[in-house]
Amino acid sequence: MSATSGNTRAAGIGPGAFIAVVGASGVGKDALMAYAREQLGGEAHFPRRVISRPAGPAEDFEPIDERGFAEIAAAGGFAMSWNAHGLAYGIRVTVDEHIRAGHAVVANVSRAVLEPLARRYERLLVVRIVVSDEVRGARLRNRGRETTEDIEARLARTDPAPYFPVHAEIRNDGTLEQGGRLLLELIAENVSHPGVGPGAPAQVVFTDCRDAGCNGV
Repeated sequence: MSATSGNTRAAGIGPGAFIAVVGASGVGKDALMAYAREQLGGEAHFPRRVISRPAGPAEDFEPIDERGFAEIAAAGGFAMSWNAHGLAYGIRVTVDEHIRAGHAVVANVSRAVLEPLARRYERLLVVRIVVSDEVRGARLRNRGRETTEDIEARLARTDPAPYFPVHAEIRNDGTLEQGGRLLLELIAENVSHPGVGPGAPAQVVFTDCRDAGCNGV
C-alpha cells in the first residue's frame, strides 16, 4: 500500500477537526458513518471518497477510472490519496475549505495515511472501529463485493499503523444504533460552534494503544 498527501504546503490546516474513521475491511465503518451523518444533518461534512472502480449499490463513493484518478492527483486535486486492494482511493482537496471554516470533516481513510493526515491538519482525531473476527468475516461475505480469495486476503492483512495513537475505539459487534450513537457522540463533540476561529483551535488528547491496551485490527 502507498499513501500520498496532496498540496503539502497546506500542512497545519485548521481550526476544524479532521475525524479519521479507520479499521479493517468489514468492521462496519461506512454503516456507522451513514448513521451519524443522518443524525447530524449538515453539522459535519462527510466527503465521498473517489475510488478507481465502477459504481455499485453497496457503497456511496465517486467512481472513476485509473486515468481520471491519476489526472486529479497530478493536478493536486486530492487532500489525501492511497492505494489498497488493487484500487486507488482519494479524498478531494475541497475538504480543506471545510476545515478552514472550522467545521468537522469525517472520512473513512486507510490507516496508512494517518501520519500524513497528522502533518496536514492541526486537529486530527482517529476513531478506530473493531469487531470480532467472526463478525468481520460474516460481513465481508454478506456484502458480496469480493471473491473468496479477496476476503481471505483482507482478513489476513495486518494493520499498517498498529501503534498510531487513537482518540477512541468503538467495538462494533452490537447493533447499528449502538455503534452509530458512539460515533455520533464523538463527532458531535467536535462540530464547530459560532465564534470558533483560527486563533483558538481545540486541543485533542490522544490515547496511545500501546499503553491503554486497545484492541487493534
